[in-house]
Amino acid sequence: MTRAEHANERIERLEEWRRRGVQPYPYAFERTHATSQVVEQESSLGENPVSIAGRIMTLRGHGKTGFAHVQDGSGRIQVYARRDDLGAERYAEWQLLQVGDLVGVRGETFRTRTGELTIHVRAFELLSKALRPLPDKWHGLADKEVRFRQRYVDLIVNPQVREVFLRRTRVLALLRRELADRGFLEVETPVLQPLYGGASARPFATHHNALDIPLYLRIAPELYLKRLLVGGFEGVFEIARNFRNEGMDRSHSPEFSMLELYVAYWDYEDMMRLTEQLVAQAARETTGSSDVRYGKLELDFSLPFARLSYMGALEEAVGQPLHDLGIASLRQEARRLGVAVEPDAGRGATLEALFAALVEPHLVQPTFVIDHPKEISPLAKDHRKHAGLVERFELFAAGMELANAFSELNDPQEQRRRFEAQLELRRGGDLEAQPLDEDYLRALEYGMPPAGGLGVGIDRLVMLLTDSNSIRDVVLFPPLRPESPAQAVDDTEPPES
Repeated sequence: MTRAEHANERIERLEEWRRRGVQPYPYAFERTHATSQVVEQESSLGENPVSIAGRIMTLRGHGKTGFAHVQDGSGRIQVYARRDDLGAERYAEWQLLQVGDLVGVRGETFRTRTGELTIHVRAFELLSKALRPLPDKWHGLADKEVRFRQRYVDLIVNPQVREVFLRRTRVLALLRRELADRGFLEVETPVLQPLYGGASARPFATHHNALDIPLYLRIAPELYLKRLLVGGFEGVFEIARNFRNEGMDRSHSPEFSMLELYVAYWDYEDMMRLTEQLVAQAARETTGSSDVRYGKLELDFSLPFARLSYMGALEEAVGQPLHDLGIASLRQEARRLGVAVEPDAGRGATLEALFAALVEPHLVQPTFVIDHPKEISPLAKDHRKHAGLVERFELFAAGMELANAFSELNDPQEQRRRFEAQLELRRGGDLEAQPLDEDYLRALEYGMPPAGGLGVGIDRLVMLLTDSNSIRDVVLFPPLRPESPAQAVDDTEPPES
């Protein structure tokens, strides 16, 4: 049967329901149990009837009897309908049901001869008539692009996909609970900002019509959260959606989720201890173990995590000291090692390109990379022991960065100098350099306490804890190109109110 024939058949069934006086899209249905509760409570149910609701996933008939599997958000269960119980008219309506339809079922439970727990249907109700068939059970929804675009179908037919997002929810709940138990305050900061900052990235720009000003989607909540430390809050966090107008690959998305938190009177050593505690606990509670399988890798999230010097690891990979090399020599080393670097890249960007190519892929086990060059860390404090470095760490696992943290810079004069250095990079063509934020500098001038700050990539953490290869696998509705040009642009204006 062709797709058009399937569609026509379902429309005909819909009209048949209406001819019979049945509302195919009723308002509500009263359930007594989820399917998982029926399974869990089987021994205590006896002959007491249950009411469940869900989507028909399989359907088969044998003359005067019919079987179906009904799936809800907690699982699926078999149901059994018989003409002698329902009557000829109602059983004829049962035979109008199709795979994909949503139904409510009432009846008592029993075990079939094969031992399968089943609900004996005494009454049923059509709750939503599906006008499109589900994918073929043998071929399924295999095309990843279609799965991401039609996530609603993906969730129906692939139970393992639902489990990914259930785990994601558990990770978020765990982080919120643990931080609340430690006395942190969850806050919300602006998504639309007059000046973006807190990271090195290109923003998405928009325009506010009523104020007639340009605005930017935030690339990070950092500078607003640190304003709250100035205001007197001593521990704040936000689970924020951030937006960066950059490339896309298996671990990067222009829209992503970050946990960012800031604590007064802490430094990056305190942040390291908190980070490994949170990540290790997320691994244990999500997977049941500190040993997490990711593809072919076995990751060990038991404490403590390893530590590695940024410059030490990079110099070992390059094969020579780098502290005294000028930008021309650094670029020459990059060319020798086959590492692509932008022609106008400064010293910091060149070091980052070398590190990303030569070191990051080999950081398999959870590892803190510590003490970064000042050029790539404009919001971090100078290192107490090593000139030219800052007190910063990044957490890596499976070759991906999971977290980034600083001993936060709270000297307003030094912060101004760092911002001005970023402005010079912008004038030289670095579109990801940070702009100078006068209001943030004003806040620092009122006095911000010494503080530690941390950002954790939620999407990447969930990737590791669900054995997902791509960031798009752990985002319910990842960004995609429109299916057709007509979907790309909407030039219509809303009507005058």
